[in-house]
Amino acid sequence: MRVLLVYPLFPKTFWSYEKILELVNRKVLLPPLGLVTVAAILPQEWEFKLVDRNIRFVTEEDWAWADIVILSAMIVQKVDLLEQIREAKRRGKRVAVGGPYPTSVPCEATEAGADYLILDEGEITLPMFVEAIQKGETQGIFRSGGEKPDVTSTPVPRFDLLEFDAYDSMSVQFSRGCPFQCEFCDIIVLYGRKPRTKTPAQLLAELDYLYELGWRRSVFMVDDNFIGNKRNVKLLLKELKVWQAEHKYPFRFNTEASIDLAEDPELMQLMLECYFDAVFVGIETPDEESLQLTKKFQNTRSSLIDAVQTIMRAGLRPMAGFIIGFDGEKSGAGDRIVRFAELAAIPSTTFAMLQALPHTALWNRLEKEGRMRNKDGNINQTTLMNFIPTRPLEEIAREYVEAFWQLYDPKLFLDRTYRCFLMMGAPVCKLPFKWPSWVDVRAFLIVCWRQGFKRNTRWIFWHHLFSIIKRNPAVWEHYLTVCAHNEHFLEYRQIVRDEIEAQVAEFLANEAEHKLTEAEVPAKLAS
Repeated sequence: MRVLLVYPLFPKTFWSYEKILELVNRKVLLPPLGLVTVAAILPQEWEFKLVDRNIRFVTEEDWAWADIVILSAMIVQKVDLLEQIREAKRRGKRVAVGGPYPTSVPCEATEAGADYLILDEGEITLPMFVEAIQKGETQGIFRSGGEKPDVTSTPVPRFDLLEFDAYDSMSVQFSRGCPFQCEFCDIIVLYGRKPRTKTPAQLLAELDYLYELGWRRSVFMVDDNFIGNKRNVKLLLKELKVWQAEHKYPFRFNTEASIDLAEDPELMQLMLECYFDAVFVGIETPDEESLQLTKKFQNTRSSLIDAVQTIMRAGLRPMAGFIIGFDGEKSGAGDRIVRFAELAAIPSTTFAMLQALPHTALWNRLEKEGRMRNKDGNINQTTLMNFIPTRPLEEIAREYVEAFWQLYDPKLFLDRTYRCFLMMGAPVCKLPFKWPSWVDVRAFLIVCWRQGFKRNTRWIFWHHLFSIIKRNPAVWEHYLTVCAHNEHFLEYRQIVRDEIEAQVAEFLANEAEHKLTEAEVPAKLAS
């Protein structure tokens, strides 16, 4: 069996980082971990070829080679997923699909022509698919019936299928699931509220394989909440720090975690000893009423600013997620988010309008209340809300655009980044000396030219850089890397403004037409 694994295109998003990746000659931030895991679960006597369409297109030779095509996608990849299903069917190929988006909305993949739906988690449903193939079945839907697999049985992903030079960071996963109950989150719908973890030996085997294949850059722990099971994650970190020291720290790690990380100094210290240097935390909003309403109670236990800065002082750079548009939200939410980011000194902040994602508690509540505008939930930063909010949609959109614009103002961004790195604790790992590559030197020179000479940030850039070198020299390279991030956001904030303003104009035009139609009906009846 020759299996063509196809990963659909991502639209431009906060995380696409094109301008930053250009600096270091990379094409994509992260690889398709799901598909290389699928390849490891399927029979190893089958042949596999992986095409990440974010790197290259599928060739006619690829299509002709394949006996079957398997696709996996997240919700933001929906458009290209459906197009690739159609492309495969036009060539007479059998098509199987899985992943978070088809699991949430399977009907769309079926309508596009998919023959097999491999839904839920593959450790359970992929063997069902293989059995169907061996029986000669030409279609099927495979579900786990609510069962969650024991991930200690998950094999080492087939990292050898990836084009390493194209990726800036590698992905591994330690756990699935999250113990919290945020109303808008689909992670607990897909993976449950009881975090399931691999064994430390499993994860170290994955790192051994990456090391053997020659990987020597960043590794992203893709867990939606890396610290969901604190006991097990500490067991992992205690073994990982030994592995890292023995291998002379070949990987720099970052991950996602809940804000209660700040309450556990031992856990933060262990992360630092393993060479973690950044963590993404979901702040969502500084408005406590909104946090209570959306059931993000873990963010209401103590000062969010204090928590962020505790993480920072420990030595981890915080990245934060913000959302605007919660029910009952008062005017000025965009300004409050900007003010929070400034006070906390968080350099990079993802920011989006609230979306009701399929089958979340928010989705179910809004459906009962008759407030869904459409069923096309998305988490891209260029998408209007898909439900009727409790204040005017155009007001929320205006605040969102202005806040996004301010967050990535070049001067404000440099100032926040500077204040963050002045506070940040020094790394605790002693790395061996390594000469910088020409790619790194070139990226350094380009950032210095653009931000230190070409733009009106020049004086701020040089003042802050030399001040960091003088006052907190252990973090200056990390600091300069984050300064480079705004190369992406300067362009992306304009994309956000243009696309949201166009959607708002269309929305208002449709509303006006609808009101006009409603007004015409009584007049026609009267006549």
